[in-house]
Amino acid sequence: MKKQELFAGLKILELSGVLAGPAVGMFFAELGATVIKVENPSNNGDVTRSWLLASESKENQSGYYSSVNYNKKVLWADLTVPKDFDEVLQEIAEADIVIANFKHASAIQLGLDAETLRSKFPKLIYAQISGYGATDDTPAFDVVLQAEAGFMYINGEKEGAAVKVPIAIIDILAAHHLKEAILIALLKRSVSNIGATVHVSLYNAALATLANQATNYLMGEIIPERIGSLHPNIAPYGETFYTKDTKAIVLAVGNDKQFSSLCSCLKSSDLVTDVRFKSNSSRVKNRESLSVYLANAFLQFESDYLLNELKNNKVPCGDIRNMSEVLNSESAQKLILTEVLPTGQITKRMATAIFDIEP
Repeated sequence: MKKQELFAGLKILELSGVLAGPAVGMFFAELGATVIKVENPSNNGDVTRSWLLASESKENQSGYYSSVNYNKKVLWADLTVPKDFDEVLQEIAEADIVIANFKHASAIQLGLDAETLRSKFPKLIYAQISGYGATDDTPAFDVVLQAEAGFMYINGEKEGAAVKVPIAIIDILAAHHLKEAILIALLKRSVSNIGATVHVSLYNAALATLANQATNYLMGEIIPERIGSLHPNIAPYGETFYTKDTKAIVLAVGNDKQFSSLCSCLKSSDLVTDVRFKSNSSRVKNRESLSVYLANAFLQFESDYLLNELKNNKVPCGDIRNMSEVLNSESAQKLILTEVLPTGQITKRMATAIFDIEP
């Protein structure tokens, strides 16, 4: 069976807008599920349809909307209109999964909350995304969540302002968590023939992603500070240096062997025996001094030559690429999903079901 057919026969109703919920729906659509996206014609549908860049035509579907709405059928329905509501309810009756991001009070008022729907349709999997909790109706916005969950405080240059990650990363993270929950619910239903209610909050998804930064505080009461791209535990890791032809290269040197190889490629083997740089802990302690030496060394080489040397000697590094350089690469081209709309507009986005699977 092809990957694109894995969920053929699965039906999903998407009662969700913006990014997190639609990203979940698109994942299943990529794998062959029938995904019906319900949008309200009275307010022109999903708000991201109007999130156009200055360069985008007002007659076209926005890039933002296109990024997570692929291979879906749109059902235009105003849930406050009885005829439209009945049509949506009929679709839910035939569905395996409902993806919703209603406010708790709104879901109950509409009769589209988990308890109501699952009492009618016991096999239904109700997948809910909230901002701060299943019954918390506080509005949730990515930049606010990045601030409240600590992302902004630790992101940015040492002397600079706190900044957010320039992607709605909390929504994407929550979508991944909800996909996992849905897959577990489907697995359980295959045995019990009973559905489930699964829920992920954006806030909890953000907290769960703090990983080592959270643990550094929990175990050592160390509050992470802004250090740009640097790693608090490893050096040189995250340092960026410029070559003779002004190409920026970032390093991710994680152990002594890699550091030795780096120095060899830079023809700076004396750094290996320098007591200040002999171990990772000493390099972290003296990373500013080390950066001065490395910056001078990088300036002696052209980028193509140095990148080739570093990679051939298994030194973790990468050149910092713009979006054009990234998406015109062979690897990226294989992941681009293209869809032609009835209007003739050609839309493109990156695949989200990127795993390989073999029988």
